Amino acid sequence: MTIKVGDSLPDAKFRIMTDEGVQVKSTGDIFKGKKVALFAVPGAYTGTCHKMHLPSIFLNAYAIKDKGVNEIAIVSVNDAFVMNAWKRDTDQRNEATFLADGNGEFAKAIGMELDASGNGLGIRSKRYSMLVEDGVVKKLNVEPAPGKVEVSGGDTLLGQL
Repeated sequence: MTIKVGDSLPDAKFRIMTDEGVQVKSTGDIFKGKKVALFAVPGAYTGTCHKMHLPSIFLNAYAIKDKGVNEIAIVSVNDAFVMNAWKRDTDQRNEATFLADGNGEFAKAIGMELDASGNGLGIRSKRYSMLVEDGVVKKLNVEPAPGKVEVSGGDTLLGQL
């Protein structure tokens, strides 16, 4: 079942890199009591994700936060080490939390898994953005094609706030 506006996020685990090493964070840890702009990408460092999607988020990060968003989170079906390197290489102002969904468990739990095995990428996440308030989906923008950023970018979500 694909998640939709009005649904609560299911319980899931993410991994994030901290100064103490890899830490496991639950959906509750990330979303409870907060307004979070969540952006999902099929893969760290991949062309569209790296050159189009992330820049659209960071160009709008201040404005998104000015609209009352407590946190910007970026999730991908990659391990915590890759996500940490991607954060280091792209998030110069420390504006986002990079969530590793290494086994795609979150993507599958919300019905957003993408079979990219034809391109040698295995099971990934669809590209989307969502606004989540206290664990409940308030806005959801799913790209019809994984190689495009037409409805899931930072500018679109900013316009919905």
